[in-house]
Amino acid sequence: MARMSLVRSLAVVAMLAPSVNARAANTDPDWPCIQRKVPQLSLGQIWNGPELPPAAKDYSKDPAVSGLVKEVAARRMPIAEAQKKIKDFAASLPAAQLAPKMAMLVQGMFDHMDTERSHVISGISRYARKQLEMAAALRKAASDVDALRAKPDADPDDIERRTEQLKFATRIFNERVQSLTYVCEVPTIIEQRLYQLAKVVSETLAAKK
Repeated sequence: MARMSLVRSLAVVAMLAPSVNARAANTDPDWPCIQRKVPQLSLGQIWNGPELPPAAKDYSKDPAVSGLVKEVAARRMPIAEAQKKIKDFAASLPAAQLAPKMAMLVQGMFDHMDTERSHVISGISRYARKQLEMAAALRKAASDVDALRAKPDADPDDIERRTEQLKFATRIFNERVQSLTYVCEVPTIIEQRLYQLAKVVSETLAAKK
């Protein structure tokens, strides 16, 4: 029974480890995701409003704008709530300040969330490298156990102990694979959120014309 469990566990490793390489074959060798790797976004991908003035880059000097950027960028805040905060902020502004403050908000959200997204992408690459290292270690451990089993004088207790260790390590590996599937979606989630927030700003400005 222990032998069959080990065989099934290693079969999973054999299938999963090459798939990491296969996904990355035509792109960055450290990129394990089905989603295409785009290290950085361009403002034009998420903003279809008027061109942002140079002064928009001074958003960090405006406590109200920079504070709102951090609030609405946080994924723990429901998107509807974040959109409402932007609308409420816009409604609180004098007419003369609406366009410059909204421009700062867009620039701030873009800078903040694009940086966050880039950090996530770097983390995914590090995670993938670790997975490949773990897969190689598991294959070696399995080979060592098979070699030990082939010895006529092998200690059955030692074989059983090493088999259980290998099964445990394989389970951890598989759990990390499942986690990676979710993490691969995060850059897209951030990009979509940024687009939805920027769209609210664009619609708010258009409604005030």
